[in-house]
Amino acid sequence: MRFAQPVMFHLFWVLFALGIFLWWGIARRKETLQRFAQSHLLKDLVPAALHKRWVWKNILVVAAGALSILALARPQWGFEWQEVKRHGLDILVVVDTSKSMLTSDVKPNRLERTKLAVQDLVKKLKGDRIGLIAFAGDAVMACPLTVDYGGFLLSLNDLDARTVGRGGTNLSRAIEEAVRSYDQTPNQYKAVIVITDGDDLEGDSLSAARKAKEKGIKIYSIGIGTPEGELIQFTNEKGEMEFLKDNNGNYVKSRLNENLLQQIALETGGMYVRAGGAEFGLDFIYDHELSGWERRDIDEKMQRHYYDRFQIPLAMAFFLLLIETCLNMGLKK
Repeated sequence: MRFAQPVMFHLFWVLFALGIFLWWGIARRKETLQRFAQSHLLKDLVPAALHKRWVWKNILVVAAGALSILALARPQWGFEWQEVKRHGLDILVVVDTSKSMLTSDVKPNRLERTKLAVQDLVKKLKGDRIGLIAFAGDAVMACPLTVDYGGFLLSLNDLDARTVGRGGTNLSRAIEEAVRSYDQTPNQYKAVIVITDGDDLEGDSLSAARKAKEKGIKIYSIGIGTPEGELIQFTNEKGEMEFLKDNNGNYVKSRLNENLLQQIALETGGMYVRAGGAEFGLDFIYDHELSGWERRDIDEKMQRHYYDRFQIPLAMAFFLLLIETCLNMGLKK
């Protein structure tokens, strides 16, 4: 035997308190009667049979409550094997972790705002696989495609400007890594969501996007930041905040490059969205694009299906309450 909802057993504490209250009620009733009649007259006022009915009435109520809790815990025994298929999409989220993502023109900064938005996206997934790629001067698979959303969120929370060892920004490497990760996935189910400020200091991202299109991959790009931009502030090795400078000693300002991100999305038949303060864009892409895609069979396995037996204790509780009702009728007489 197993129980599908063992947490319901905590209700026994409530039932225990009810039992004490009912016992106190009987003792209180007897004490009250003794104040108005002498002990030798109580037998005539309250026959022993009537007192026993009070006791049995409370016992039946407590027993019916115990059986009801047992029913709520959903006892199960006996099972059969059933084939279970999981349907969903495959979504790769590509996150820019370069130092430009530490810019605070989006609060608290671009990278932290991105992580919060991806967390909200995960809450909408129902059986879809999701993976995570981090990129700066290179690209790394932070989390392969999975339905283990807890594991995915752990990888997401670990992202920072040091996740990718090589500095810089190479969007083309991120796209190439996404293409490589999708080698074993049917063409019509490939979606890549790129979240970046659009700085592409190395490689040829448009060429990589064309190769992705040949593999049937649609790229949805989200631009985070502002066209005006802001100075890049980061924590140095001493734990102090400082502004990033280039090789000539000039302060570096990071601006949103929407044009490149729009071209990448257009090249693959995807969509570009600019992240705003209230609406980041991930929900829009999922609700208006990805949710309409046909789900494929992601996983197929045999699973035990247990038979619920809650009807038995529930029927017994109902029967005991029926008896308790009959005893009430006897008390009124």
